[in-house]
Amino acid sequence: MTPNAANERSAGPAAPDGEDPFATASDLPFGLPPFDRVRPEHFAPAFEAGVAAHLAELDELIAADPPAAAFLDALESAGQRLARAEAVFWNLTGTDADDALRAVQEEWAPRLAAHHDAVRLDPRVLARVRALREDPPADLDAEARRLLERLHSDAARSGALLEGAGAQRLRELNAQLSALATRFDVELLADTNDLAVRFEDAAELEGLPAAELARAAEAARSRGVQGYLLALSLPTGQPVLELLRRRSSRERVHRASVSRGGRGGAHDTRALLQRIAALRAERARLLGFADHASWVVADETAGDAAAAEAMLRRLAPAAVANARAEQAELTELLVADGEAAPLRAWDWAHYAARQRRERFAVDAEALRPWFELERVLLDGVFATASALYGLSFAERTDLPVYSGHVRVFEVSGEDGPFGLYLFDPYARESKRGGAWMSSFSDQSRLLGTAPVVVNCLNVPRPAAGEPTLLTVDEVETLFHEFGHALHGLLSDVRYPRFSGTNVPRDFVEFPSQVNEFWGFEPEVLQRYARHHATGEPLPEGAAERLRAARAHGQGFSTLEYLAAALLDTAWHRIAPGALDAAVPEDVERFEAAALAEAGVALEAVPPRYRSTYFHHVFGGGYAAAYYSYVWSEVLDADTVEWFAENGGLRRENGERFRAALLSRGGSVDPLQAYRDFRGRDARIEPLLRRRGLAGV
Repeated sequence: MTPNAANERSAGPAAPDGEDPFATASDLPFGLPPFDRVRPEHFAPAFEAGVAAHLAELDELIAADPPAAAFLDALESAGQRLARAEAVFWNLTGTDADDALRAVQEEWAPRLAAHHDAVRLDPRVLARVRALREDPPADLDAEARRLLERLHSDAARSGALLEGAGAQRLRELNAQLSALATRFDVELLADTNDLAVRFEDAAELEGLPAAELARAAEAARSRGVQGYLLALSLPTGQPVLELLRRRSSRERVHRASVSRGGRGGAHDTRALLQRIAALRAERARLLGFADHASWVVADETAGDAAAAEAMLRRLAPAAVANARAEQAELTELLVADGEAAPLRAWDWAHYAARQRRERFAVDAEALRPWFELERVLLDGVFATASALYGLSFAERTDLPVYSGHVRVFEVSGEDGPFGLYLFDPYARESKRGGAWMSSFSDQSRLLGTAPVVVNCLNVPRPAAGEPTLLTVDEVETLFHEFGHALHGLLSDVRYPRFSGTNVPRDFVEFPSQVNEFWGFEPEVLQRYARHHATGEPLPEGAAERLRAARAHGQGFSTLEYLAAALLDTAWHRIAPGALDAAVPEDVERFEAAALAEAGVALEAVPPRYRSTYFHHVFGGGYAAAYYSYVWSEVLDADTVEWFAENGGLRRENGERFRAALLSRGGSVDPLQAYRDFRGRDARIEPLLRRRGLAGV
């Protein structure tokens, strides 16, 4: 198969003036948005019309005063015109944003936030919800009763009890926070693009394979500069650091990475993030919580911010000890090269890769020819989903897409086609960094809607005619993000409120982390890990050595994650007013103090994200919840042991996992669903063994 390179969003005939492509449900298969008819100028009028329609539907619902089940159905069905427009808009702002789209985002983000506040806090709706919750009719099923509980909880957490000046201040805070998060993302993307590192001489890039060097040259040409250009990925650690042999070149790349958002000038994010943290603290206090972290975690499976933070701190000492032991070993390699100690942050990845080569006979870069994107996707990711869940995938090149390298696959089960999977693998300047899953349409039996989900990666696009060869980390990321996609695709709920990944934040990573595990299982590896030119499997013993190498270095990976999670926690445990006199330079001081107090301040292992480019918490949905990756990993590691105990990659196992967890979304209590699946609560010991923390 070849990538679907047709149907750029800007292609095709111009849409008639005044047309709203979101006014009615799309007539394309499974409700795929009509990307070929969508223009940035459509969104503002679509939002105006969608907001008005949503409010009118609520008025009609209250006037009709239907019975309980019909009331809940109508409430969940309201606002679909707006939802269609928002689903496309928010996806495009992350994947294919231009100046016109950003202008709409800056205007409408706070207005949409205010609208959703008004809907959540509509006193007429809340009065009916309270009455039904207090005396639920006998004919309401379990999912409807859970919906009542969630609607009531959402309203309470959103300020339903506030009146007068308090309610007005809450609306102001929500609008301001929405605008500030948008601005944070805009500035971060701009600064990340601006800080791409230019090298004049190919000798400075010694160690880069020819294909990578050609890609760097093309990146420079595309920006009209001489030499070679290395774009930055979202986390602190840049993959290219493993390859670059010149220490000075590695240092340049690392310093560019950690300077994002903190250099002063137009794209500085420090004042923005301080303002975001301050307003979140004020909002939490207004809602009756000590701080933002307490407000967030009260609605997660952890239940209490102190419990979440306690887990991070419990793991930290052993992670630091392991990282220091790894640092000592890597320093020996550094000194043997004639370089001066100490080992610096920009050296770690390079010498860790060398150690893996020497200790495990694994050269991650040399393995890339065995990880060709097409084969990983079809014979790895898709084939595993077929083995576990009976799914099949057929590419649809006849459907419109929002960008030329997006591919569309029709997903089928035993009963036939039921949804679409979009795959957007390549990096571009209009796309934010990182990797994620999102949806254009959520499964709902009530609405009769099918799942249309998308996975976005940021793999560098190869030179023309060259194959896309993935790193080991990129293979892992693809399996991880497809786990989120499965959560959306395999959803089977009535209410859209509960569909797919609409679960607590500290549970949402669980299915994706389980799916990540399959990527390096022997029977999966042997299917897809074939040399792109010869078709030969991995060399004898390479799979076993690769798995051993991946388990090595857990001190570094655990510590960089914990440092970021504890930094997130620190920003969101501050009290209202604590940042009133703050200046931008205080961000670095706050970071240093927070990391030192938590005992995770190791200079050679910086946090996976520093504050100034921590999109997850200042631009995304993980504020005070970045802990959720390791919290979910407790469930993940315990589940992996269950699969191993029950024969591994078997259809029966996949069906049980699907029925008990993947299909349920937020329609049941997630921890109870896990107990029903496993027969008990998850145990932490499998995680500790995986992370090399068994003595904790």
